[in-house]
Amino acid sequence: MKYLFLFLKKQSFFFLFVFLELIAFLLLANHNNYQKTQILNSTNVITGSFNTVSSTINDYFFLNEANYQLSLENAQLNNSRLSISSLPDSIFKPDTLYTFIPARVVSNTSRNRNNYIMINKGRADGVEKEMGLISPLGVAGIVVEVSAHYASAMSLLHKNTRISARLKNNGQMVNVSWDGNDYRKGLLEDIPTHIIPHIGDTVITSGFSFVFPENIMIGTVGEKLIKGGSLNKAELIFSTDFNSLFYVYVTKNNASAELDSLDMRNDTDE
Repeated sequence: MKYLFLFLKKQSFFFLFVFLELIAFLLLANHNNYQKTQILNSTNVITGSFNTVSSTINDYFFLNEANYQLSLENAQLNNSRLSISSLPDSIFKPDTLYTFIPARVVSNTSRNRNNYIMINKGRADGVEKEMGLISPLGVAGIVVEVSAHYASAMSLLHKNTRISARLKNNGQMVNVSWDGNDYRKGLLEDIPTHIIPHIGDTVITSGFSFVFPENIMIGTVGEKLIKGGSLNKAELIFSTDFNSLFYVYVTKNNASAELDSLDMRNDTDE
């Protein structure tokens, strides 16, 4: 211990220099947007590379679960294809508004109040901020940060996430959020008092945003109904298992630039 104190005393100026450099670095990052963006992008690259290695090891041990999720998705796609093929050509027209970019999850949290999902696709792959993220089983999150080869998404398990949705059986518009308690359960909000959601009712995306296509699974209505004044809330059981995310799809709205320009024009008119 004596030699340790002697060493620290001898190198005190060096440690003071390192400490002051760290303070200067933090001040530079906090007060300059350009430097802050560059640092965040660099951090994404470093942590993304590290998490890719970790994810590759984890994938080996969880191949059965990943294959199960993919088999479920293939079954859903085949069922959709069969139902579509039975419709007259004059009724069905393929929706080309969205394209999907496949990605692998390299980092994911589900136990925090604000959770994030990192994927191994970035700007070079066409990923941009405010694109949606869906798992083989349903909605997963919204992209918030993008570097060249990685992207970070705000999980559905985040206090600021709010998804426009509807009840499939009656078309009633609702909103989906998370209260921070159980990673398996969310909240259905803004339910009119005359609408009584039934346990097991399917909840899907409304399509009334530029982020997600309509009819993407979010979950099912749970047992709990929370009564309010003019609007009620209900328990939601998420369809996505946030503890076993392996592969996801980024939803790219091909008309987002045109839709954004119309939104800006409407704001100007007001």
